[in-house]
Parts: sequence; structure tokens; C-alpha cells
Amino acid sequence: MIKPQKLAMIRRRIHLVCALILAVAGFDARGAMRSAVTFTSAGSSTEIPATLIKPDGEGPFPAVVIMHDCSGLGPRSSGAPARWADVLVTQGYVVLIPDSFAPRGFAEGVCTIPGSEQREVGPHIRARDAYGALAALRALPYVDGRHVGLMGGSHGGSTTLAAMFAPVSGRDPLADAKRDSFAAAVALYPGCGARYGRWSVARAGDKAGPVTGYDGVYQPLAPLLILIGEKDDWTPAEPCRRMADAGRAAGFPIEINVYPGAYHSFDSNNPVRYDARRNNPNAPSGRGATTGGDPAAWADALKRVPAFFALHLGQK
Repeated sequence: MIKPQKLAMIRRRIHLVCALILAVAGFDARGAMRSAVTFTSAGSSTEIPATLIKPDGEGPFPAVVIMHDCSGLGPRSSGAPARWADVLVTQGYVVLIPDSFAPRGFAEGVCTIPGSEQREVGPHIRARDAYGALAALRALPYVDGRHVGLMGGSHGGSTTLAAMFAPVSGRDPLADAKRDSFAAAVALYPGCGARYGRWSVARAGDKAGPVTGYDGVYQPLAPLLILIGEKDDWTPAEPCRRMADAGRAAGFPIEINVYPGAYHSFDSNNPVRYDARRNNPNAPSGRGATTGGDPAAWADALKRVPAFFALHLGQK
């Protein structure tokens, strides 16, 4: 007799497979299949829409979940997830890009709204979407479920950090999901000045004040690569440097590369510009941040990210 918990798990897997099979699919010029799919966020009933892109062939393929930044996936999107998807699919990865914002009422993104209004789409909430995406990919016959990576930039980079730290206790909402986590992760210009498991920072005055100290160790569940710009004024490099140094000293597999002269969102060809509307807890006024592409950093990241995933996801 099948136990109720096991039966519920089987039904969830059937639901995932059916949702993916019924998705509307199309093929691009490279023969890659692009589908609109949905899955359930881990530990929640929230249905998350996503774009699934599969290389030509039967597989099984390694896969990567890409978490979008604060601009979301609507008309104001930075386009970063799509740019990285093009790179990775060409190299033989299945890619899944979840939309964390639209189903929660933030289709236009959250870059300029106050932090207090973003709580329901914060990185720790979105980490549940990442694990829902992981379960969805593992239900597909053409995905190598043991070799699935996670990546994201900015808000998506912070989500990656929230998804990859080892739970402090069994009360962690993702404690069960994290027992069988991603095989590797890349965080592009994430916000490292926050609490992630046993890693935390102290700030002057309140949560929006400047960082005054660091405590503990970030303990990733799998190899982690952090890429960030030296001049990033939205998610500063120094907390990430401290996080990586403390983690490596404790024996955890964390790599970091800080790009000289680069700003936030260096992985594009967009001009550097300052936007005073952006919500920024690291700015004295709480507003304003600089973004823009950096040719040298972008070119290096295009080599470094695929090499990192090739090493840890088994792609030749």
C-alpha cells in the first residue's frame, strides 16, 4: 500500500510532467525547443510560470535554472536571463527561467519600489521558486537530474545565495528540499550584506544603514562562484569579498572574482548610467544606483561561467 506522503509526491510529479507536456512549444533557428511551462513553488501552492529551453537532441542534458533580477521578465526586463540562456543552451544545457514576480503582482519589476513592499518577492521567498524549478526539471526525461545548476544576477543573485546556504535547523522552510540541492551555483553581483544561514552582517542604525561588521560563515551546499564589479554601488563588492574569504577559510567551495572598474549589471553592452529612482539600501539616501556593461568583465564572465558549470555539471 502506498503511503499518503508518497502518493502526494507521485501526484505532484505527474502534475509537473503534464504541465510541461501541455505547454506551448516552438523551435528557434538553432533547433532549440522553447516552451511556456508552469510549476509549483516549493512548500507553497503558488504556480510559477517559466520559460523552458531545450537544446536539439534527446539528452539527457545537464540543466541550469536562471533567476531574473529586480526588473523581472516583463517589458522592463534587463534581458540578462535571456542573454545567459542563449549562451548555455548553445553549450548543451537545458535552461529554465522562472518568473517570480508576475504571479505575485509585480509584473513590472521591483527595482524602484520600497523594500517594505517587496517582502513577498524577497530572495528567501524566491529561493522556493528555485527549488520548485529544480523539481520540475528533474521530472523531465531528457534532463540529467544529478547535474542541475542555479544562477542569477542582482536580485536573482541574492536569490541564488538564499537557495544555496546550508539550513541552520530543521525549521528552515527549505530544509527538506535542500537535502538534494543544486550541483553548483553562480551568483552575479548579489547582495552579500544580508543574513544567509550562519552568515550575517551588522549595520549602523537599522537594516538600511551602512555595514559595520561581519559574522559567521556562509556555508554553500555546492560549489559557488560569485562575480561582481569593483565599483558596484547597488550591491557592493566588499561584503561578497568578506563572505568568500570567510567561507574559503572554513573549507567551503566558494570562488569570487571582482572586476576592476566594473559596475552593477556588467554582463551587457548597455551604457553606464545612474538612476536616482532605484531602491538601494546601500546608498545614504536609500535611493539611487549605477548600472552598465563592462566589455572586459562581460567577456571574462562569458568564459568563466561556462567553465565553472562544465567542471561541476559534467558537461564536456
